[in-house]
Amino acid sequence: MKPIWYFVGLMLLSMGSIILLTGVYLYFSGIDYRTVFAELHPNLWWGTVMIVAGALFFFLNRNASE
Repeated sequence: MKPIWYFVGLMLLSMGSIILLTGVYLYFSGIDYRTVFAELHPNLWWGTVMIVAGALFFFLNRNASE
């Protein structure tokens, strides 16, 4: 049986990928959207953080068995 952190890693990987792809699209599309920190591109940062965290959870718990 897989630990819960394995599935948390999968979820973070999938959601982080969606957020990162959205950030890449908004960065290259040239759409001007007005938010407070738009120039910092938070979609790119948080998508990357979620992918790294998800990969850590996934790979550290993939072979764990009880």
